[in-house]
Amino acid sequence: MHRTTALVALFLSLVAMTAGGQPALAQQEAAADTTRPAADPADVESIDAIIAALYDVISGPAGERDWDRFRSLFAPSATLAPMVPRPDGSLPVRVISPDQYVVWGSAYFTENAFYEREAGRKLERFGNVANAMSFYESRHAAEEEPFTRGVNTITLLNDGTRWYVLSIAWDEVREGLPAPDYGD
Repeated sequence: MHRTTALVALFLSLVAMTAGGQPALAQQEAAADTTRPAADPADVESIDAIIAALYDVISGPAGERDWDRFRSLFAPSATLAPMVPRPDGSLPVRVISPDQYVVWGSAYFTENAFYEREAGRKLERFGNVANAMSFYESRHAAEEEPFTRGVNTITLLNDGTRWYVLSIAWDEVREGLPAPDYGD
C-alpha cells in the first residue's frame, strides 16, 4: 500500500502545475529542447498533414533533404526502429533517434534518388493519441515499380496545438509476410 502511495505521489509531483500554468516536466523539456527547429504549422495541423510531411521530406532525387523540416515533426526523445531482416533471416532490434536517421539518410540520399509514398492506411485514434499503420511503397524513380513495400507504424501525439511523431517502426513485405490490404 505504501509503495502505491509513493508511486502516485511521484507521478503527481512530475506533472504538478507551476505558476506559469505548464506542467513542470513540460517546462523542463521546452528549456532543454532549444535545438529542434520550429515546424511549419501546415505540416503538423492534422494526422494527414504530418504523415504526408514525413513521406515528402525523405522523398526526392539524389541530393540533400530538408533535415530541419524532418526534425521538426518529432516529439522530444522520439524513436525510429527499422525491423528489416538480415540476409541470414535474423531480425535485429535497432532503435535510433531522428538525428541518427539524419546521419544515415544524409549519406544515402545524397547519392541515391528515393521516393516513398503512402499506399494505404489503417488509423486508430483515441483523443490526443493515434497510431497509423501506413502501408508504403519505395521507388528509386517516381514512376517506376516499387523496389520494396512495407508498413510504417507511426505513433502520434497531439498537445492541443499540433501533432508530433513519437515513434516510427517499420517492416518490409517479404516471403511469408505479404502486403496488408489497407486500401488506397
